[in-house]
This record gives sequence, C-alpha cells and structure tokens, in this order.
Amino acid sequence: MSSPQGVEKLEREHLVWIYHQMSRIREFEERVKRTFEDHPGVIRGHTHLADGAEASIVGSIATLGPDDQFFTTYRCHGYPIARGTDPNAMMAEIYGRRDGLCKGLGGSMHLTDVSNGFLGTSGIVGAGIPHATGAAWGAQIRGKGQVVLCFFGDGASKQGAFFESLNIASLWKLPIVYVMENNGYNVHTRTEQEDANRAAGDDLSMKAKAFSMPGVTIDGRDPLEVYEIVRAAVARARGGDGPTLVESQMYRLSAHGNIIAPPGVPLHFPEHEAIEKFGAPEEYEAAKQGDPVPAFRGRLVADGVLTGEEADAIAAEVREEMQAAVDFGLASPFPEVETALDHVYA
Repeated sequence: MSSPQGVEKLEREHLVWIYHQMSRIREFEERVKRTFEDHPGVIRGHTHLADGAEASIVGSIATLGPDDQFFTTYRCHGYPIARGTDPNAMMAEIYGRRDGLCKGLGGSMHLTDVSNGFLGTSGIVGAGIPHATGAAWGAQIRGKGQVVLCFFGDGASKQGAFFESLNIASLWKLPIVYVMENNGYNVHTRTEQEDANRAAGDDLSMKAKAFSMPGVTIDGRDPLEVYEIVRAAVARARGGDGPTLVESQMYRLSAHGNIIAPPGVPLHFPEHEAIEKFGAPEEYEAAKQGDPVPAFRGRLVADGVLTGEEADAIAAEVREEMQAAVDFGLASPFPEVETALDHVYA
C-alpha cells in the first residue's frame, strides 16, 4: 500500500497508535465471531463484523477533535473502540448484559457512547445519514467548530435519505464529512450488480457532483491515505466550507452477518458470499492478501517504526485485553425484566 502522506511524515507514536487501534478492532471482532462457537446462545439476534475495514475506521476516527461527533452503521464495533470506548462495556452490550453500554437493551446494532461523541447507530440502512446531518446543523448553530463524521455503506447511497441529507448539507454548508465505506457487497450481492445509475467502473464518489460538493475515492485499506484525505475534509468542514463525500473502498472479510437459526440450532457466521453464494474462493483469497492489519504491520516493520518483537507484544496485549472483555461480558448479569421500558419515551 502506498500513501501520499508517507510513513515518514507522521510521528512514530501516531503510527503505532494507528496500528494498535487496528489490532484492537480486529481482535474484538474475532472474539465476537468466536463467541458463536465458544459460547453458543450467548449472542442472540443479528451481529455484523467490520474485519477488513480497520484502516478506514481508524484513519477516519483519528481526524476527530475532542468535541467532534460521529454516527455509524450497524456494522459499528470498531469506531467506538478507536475513539476510546471501553471494550468491556461494548462486549457486555453485545451479550445483552446489564453492564453494557446501553444496559443490555440495545445489542450489537444499537451501540452508543455520547461521552465519546459516538451518537449512535441504526439497524435501518441509511437511517444515520439524516441523523448525522441534523447533528451537523446543531454543531453549526452552536458555533464551536465541531465537525460530524457520518459513516455508511455503499448500499445506503441508494436511499432517499442520502440524497435529501447531502442536498441540505450542501445548501447550508454544514460541518459534516460523509464517509461511504464500500466493502464490495450489498448484503449478499456484489456492488457492481446493484447500481444501474453509474457506468461500470465509475467511482461512487461521483454522486457528490449532484450536490456541488467535493467527492473523492480512496484506498480504504491504507490508514494513512484515509487519514490524509479525511483530515483535509474535516478541516474544510471546520472552516465553514461545507461537506465532502469520501468513498473508502475496502473488502469485508466476514460474511454479511450471522445466521439467525431456529431454537436449538447454534448461531454462527456463514462463509463469505464470494465463497458461499458466488463460488469464487479465489476472489476471497485475493482479498485476504490485501488484509489491512498484517499489511500495515509489515509496512511499519519494514520502515523501522516497529520491530517484529514490538509488533508481537502489541498483539499479545490486544489478545489479553479482548479476552478480558469476553470474560467481563459473560460475568455481567442480565438486565431485569422490569427495565425493558426504561429509556423509552413518547
């Protein structure tokens, strides 16, 4: 992976932080995935992983200031981890436990941590786009220089909420950056099969032209390229020049989500769609060769930022941290039935 920023342009501490956060996200996702086999029945309902998106997540979140905010999709575990949210509370929430971020009442697709600027997620495709746009309007009204990052998948760019939100954000020059994470698939269908409104090979960032805002497509597997481009877009938004649409291209390495099995049948993750649906294991294997986590590790070691031993020590630390998150989640009690309607408002 090459980057116009270049490894040598960033401080060693920042580069190591990026790799550390990418490793934490990957290990957290692996522990969630393994829970289905190691602890059958602990996770109920839908769970969606973002392995393969670590570079895009960390490179983007690294651009935020302490008072900035962000919204994500239901594939949401990595963003709050990079922002500093406690993985123990996150795992407990995914397990539906009382010590979770939302007291066990939200689950995997409905995480939130307002104290860290993480304003929430939604299981509805594209629903976070108008929410984030509203938050950006609020930031503009407050006038304190806050910026909002809005993450969504390529499929959400076909929703009416996408067009309406980008239109008003451009008209009002709202301080928001839209990060469209194109992971190659809309649920079980390849992206190129889903969008009849563009010529084959056109970048999805071209949709920005309809709203008179900048649009750029980047390599979402390169955290430094993501950081540089999103940082520039954040600075533009903070300076009052309005929104930017960034298409971050990557490849998710797990299937769309777990299977919802009937009672008595263990829940699990199926094989990736390239294998299970399209019978193209070579596509999947080629994508794994571009896995951003080992690729960035190799890059840092090759450039002398980390030794192999130091990288191994980070991996060991991360494994210990995420095992502790699993243990914490399993030990946490379930919420009381009486709390089911708490925090519900009419």
